[in-house]
Amino acid sequence: MSQHIAKPRTTAVILAGGTGQRVGLSIPKQLLKIAGKAVIEHTLTTFERADSIDDIIVLMAPGYVPDVEKIVAKAGFTKVKKVIEGGSTRNETTERAIEALREGLADGDDLNVLFHDAVRPLLSQRVIDDCVAALDRYEAVDVAIPSADTIIVTRTHGSDGEFITEIPDRSRLRRGQTPQAFKLSTIRRAYDVAAGDPNFQATDDCSVVLKYLPDVPIHVVAGDEYNMKVTQPVDVFIADKLFQLASTAAPEQVDEAAYRELLGGKTVVIFGGSYGIGKDIGELAESYGARVYALGRSTTGTHVENPEEVDDALSKAYGETGRIDYVVNTAGVLRIGKLAETDNATIEEALKVNYLAPVQIARSAYKYLAETKGQLLLYTSSSYTRGRAEYSLYSSTKAAMVNLTQALSDEWAGDAIRVNCINPERTATPMRTKAFGQEPTGSLLSSEAVARTSLDVLLSELTGHVIDVRQQDPTAGAATASGFEAALASVLDRQDGV
Repeated sequence: MSQHIAKPRTTAVILAGGTGQRVGLSIPKQLLKIAGKAVIEHTLTTFERADSIDDIIVLMAPGYVPDVEKIVAKAGFTKVKKVIEGGSTRNETTERAIEALREGLADGDDLNVLFHDAVRPLLSQRVIDDCVAALDRYEAVDVAIPSADTIIVTRTHGSDGEFITEIPDRSRLRRGQTPQAFKLSTIRRAYDVAAGDPNFQATDDCSVVLKYLPDVPIHVVAGDEYNMKVTQPVDVFIADKLFQLASTAAPEQVDEAAYRELLGGKTVVIFGGSYGIGKDIGELAESYGARVYALGRSTTGTHVENPEEVDDALSKAYGETGRIDYVVNTAGVLRIGKLAETDNATIEEALKVNYLAPVQIARSAYKYLAETKGQLLLYTSSSYTRGRAEYSLYSSTKAAMVNLTQALSDEWAGDAIRVNCINPERTATPMRTKAFGQEPTGSLLSSEAVARTSLDVLLSELTGHVIDVRQQDPTAGAATASGFEAALASVLDRQDGV
């Protein structure tokens, strides 16, 4: 009779001992803020959400342990068990991690351990899962990607500078990333052997296994281009831009009974609810038992550009139902034309409806959503990634919605208010038809499909996300993709979108 063998626990070790010298900072680069959060917080969030990771320890630069402990406490990271000081070198930091991992481990027990650079915040769940899966078969695992550049080997000849001595075959060259994953017993044994070498020095942990345990094969897991290391000043800019553009696949739909359970007795206020996506959201939510206030210029006489009318609409909904759980704004105007030929009235209308109205809606809705721990849902356009000629006002104000979403999600996190933004592909709405006329059947998303995804987002725990809605199944091929892969795909695939 075969016995069930328990799977070993898996611990992520976040190596955060570096400083910010190369980035020109007076603080460690892992504490630098990118997209509103410290780099290390983004990294910890990725491992916190990974189902294959059981717990986390952090090795932090000396003197900055309290800073990380505050980040952990504020973010509510439950998997982070220890934050300890790292050493003066990468090797010393790993040795301290090994000692920390040994504590509490019974004789004969082993552990899976993933060592990851804190300043690689764009790591995907796929890479983490692949590393953990590889440890079922191998004792040591590295992550690498093919080198897109030709690598040259040089030698310096005095004051004459460098000269090429060799150009290795690029097809066999790989660029190493992290995590690097090991059985704890294996990496511990490698360091024990290395301790006997008076010249021991290494920049990563796989090289320690390679040199001191040559009989242990090191398996290579495919990394990805987005798993960049924030080292140089330009890396800060690139990482920040990737976070800004990052989009998320739509959350999984719940079943009909769950919709009724989650929406029954809730109050939904929709600005721009007269037609199109807003109207469809209202009808869907109402069919599942929500109390819906679908507001629009042509139906209820509500002008979103008028702050008093926004205040009155929210006050009325709250007065009649005693709560407001979700506030949705789909209102917008799209005027085509060259900016130099656009009159002041049209410019003012675009700014008031597309930008100032969402700002006012957010400000007015705050007190109600704080009471219910609800959600504000805004809408952008694929043109936010790159402005389009002849609708500069529309695309620029839609880019502002992404920034507003990301800013408010951080600003309101302490009140447990979620803020998200829907980014639909070209959608068949009256506004689009008015701007572009009739377009080929099947080339546009239906407003009903966008409404359904919007409802799923409202019922999710997401916050601060830009959620892509595409004609193709948004989960096909994207379930394992990172938000950053989706961001770049979004830029490339939908250059002609609105």
